[in-house]
Amino acid sequence: MTKQKERARNAAAIETGDWVSIKPGESQFVGYDTLEADTEILRYRKVKQKNEELYQLVLNPTPFYGEMGGQCGDSGVIECDGEVIKIIDTKKENGLSIHICKNLPKDVTAAFKAKVDPARRQNIENNHTATHIIDYALREVLGTHVEQKGSLVTPDYLRFDFSHFQKVTDEELRKAEQLANKLVRQNIVLEEEREMPIEEARKLGAMALFGEKYGEKVRVVKFGPSIELCGGTHTKRTGSIGLIKITAEASVAAGVRRIEAVTGEKAEEFIDMQQDMLNGIRSLFNNAPNLVATITKEVSENAELKKKVEAFTQEKIATMADKIANSAKDINGTKVVTISRIADVSVEMARGISSILRAKFADEKFMFVAGLINNNKPMLLIMISKPLVDAGLNATNIVKEAAKEIGGNGGGQPFLATAGGSKVEGIDKAIEVAINAVR
Repeated sequence: MTKQKERARNAAAIETGDWVSIKPGESQFVGYDTLEADTEILRYRKVKQKNEELYQLVLNPTPFYGEMGGQCGDSGVIECDGEVIKIIDTKKENGLSIHICKNLPKDVTAAFKAKVDPARRQNIENNHTATHIIDYALREVLGTHVEQKGSLVTPDYLRFDFSHFQKVTDEELRKAEQLANKLVRQNIVLEEEREMPIEEARKLGAMALFGEKYGEKVRVVKFGPSIELCGGTHTKRTGSIGLIKITAEASVAAGVRRIEAVTGEKAEEFIDMQQDMLNGIRSLFNNAPNLVATITKEVSENAELKKKVEAFTQEKIATMADKIANSAKDINGTKVVTISRIADVSVEMARGISSILRAKFADEKFMFVAGLINNNKPMLLIMISKPLVDAGLNATNIVKEAAKEIGGNGGGQPFLATAGGSKVEGIDKAIEVAINAVR
């Protein structure tokens, strides 16, 4: 465990070089208003993690949003004279946007054009706005005690944690989803205040993230009745979200629930997947008009059939146990019975037979050995009575020795043990090895 912990620490460790300063200045974020900007590199450094070398750049100005507040960072490119450097991620470090790339530009002092991936950013903005709308909808449906406890916003899906004292019912989820999509269809325009005094924001009823510290000036994001303090990027109109589809709801901590959802094309893909699944199930039941009633009937009939099969199996086990008991051979004062390669006898059935025989011969020296084939694999089951156990025999030791003949191993208890292997042809020899224990 110590070695594994050390390996994990080494894998997570980041070797960071010193910053190389190109120009003085501070980085300014302009990504609320534009996805492209003329920029320059202020400084850079090399980092190494998991044997991969990367570079971190500080740009001014930058349209790239650095990962923060649950929203993932932007990706895109910076370009200069035909040279294109991919920005694979953007992180926030001490309030500074750090742009991550695999290669340095040939001339780090040149002027660049920074371009955020527009499709990816739009998907992120759609999902971020959807978290605000879902937050509002949950408060309307569940009550004002609902409070955001965290979120994750990616291009593909969103995750939203909130305070609630019990599981959200399917009906409540549906009502929240319907209300959220109602706001989407209204195509509400984004209203924002980037430097609003916090007291004024509170008077507006702006919702704040639990545990988050805010300064005297805050950014307020408003979509109709949804008003929140937020520094993330958002879509300009709710209509661009297209559709919000809640895909999961679960508990993550005491008094905290989690909702996962998708929007736009991902929501359509999710609905298509559900529809394909439903069509597949319907076809299995000959396109029955009332699928629920048909499945309910099938489940009920299947349960009855299982009961009948179980009763038949138990009857068969009892019959086989009686037949086997009558075929016992005496070896050195011990009654021994064996079954080998009998069709339709599973390990579970062999266990049932052994249980009946163990009770029947509880006060006698008795051994039961079963050599079975399940899914073309050999199986052994050995049961010995209490008098044999008291005499020093152990079913586990016997089965381990016998299992060598079928190329396997096994274990169990002193009175009952099983083994599996790979050599079907060795079953009869394995049974003989087991019988030798009482010879």
